[in-house]
Amino acid sequence: MKKHIVCFGDSNTHGYCADPTDCADGGNRFNENERWTCLLQKALGEEYLVLEEGLSGRTTVFSDALHECMSGLDSIYSCLMSHEPVDLLILMLGTNDTKERFAANAPAIAVGMERLIKKCKSVECWGAKGPNILVVCPPPLGAGFHDEVMGRGCVEKSVALPPYMKAVAERNGVHYLDAGAFCEFNPVDFTHLTAKAHRALAGKLAELVPGLVE
Repeated sequence: MKKHIVCFGDSNTHGYCADPTDCADGGNRFNENERWTCLLQKALGEEYLVLEEGLSGRTTVFSDALHECMSGLDSIYSCLMSHEPVDLLILMLGTNDTKERFAANAPAIAVGMERLIKKCKSVECWGAKGPNILVVCPPPLGAGFHDEVMGRGCVEKSVALPPYMKAVAERNGVHYLDAGAFCEFNPVDFTHLTAKAHRALAGKLAELVPGLVE
C-alpha cells in the first residue's frame, strides 16, 4: 500500500488564488500543476498518496457563526478515518483563527492547535509508525491586509503565532515547520499563497516527508 499523506488545512491547502493573473487558468483556484499538494504528490512519486483536505475558512477549533462546518476539530475524526491508514498528517491552520470575531490571541490559537493535535492522536487511523503529525505554521498576513469581515488585529496575531505553534509542537512530540520562513502571501489580499509560494512549500515538504514516514 502507498504511504498516505493527509493534508488538512484551509483555503491555502484547497489552493485558493486571489490573483487571477497568478493562476494558469485565470480562475480562483490553482490547478493540479500549481497547488502545493499536487506538486508534493509529483515530487514524492507513486509510492505515496497525497490527500487534499483543504476547506476555505477552516479553523483549528473555532466554530464560525457566519459559515458552516469550519472547526477542524469537528471534522478531523471522519477525515482521518476515511483515509486510514494514515502515515503522516500535515496540519496547516491558524490564519482564519486570527479573525476578530473569535477573540483569540496568538497563544490561544496555538492552544487550539494543541487541542486538535491531541484529538488527532486519539483517532485509531494510524499506520505502522503510530500518530505522525507535521504542524505547518502559515505565513503571517501581509502588512497591507485589510478585511472588514475578518476584522482588526489579524496581522499582529499572525505575526506573533510561530513561536507559540512551535512550542505546542515540541510539547506534543510532533514535527514542526514555519512556512513563513520561506513563503509569503500575495500582495492582493495578503492572505493567500502565490504560485511561487505553492512551489516553495511543495519543495520543502518533498525534502522533509520521506524522512518523516520511513
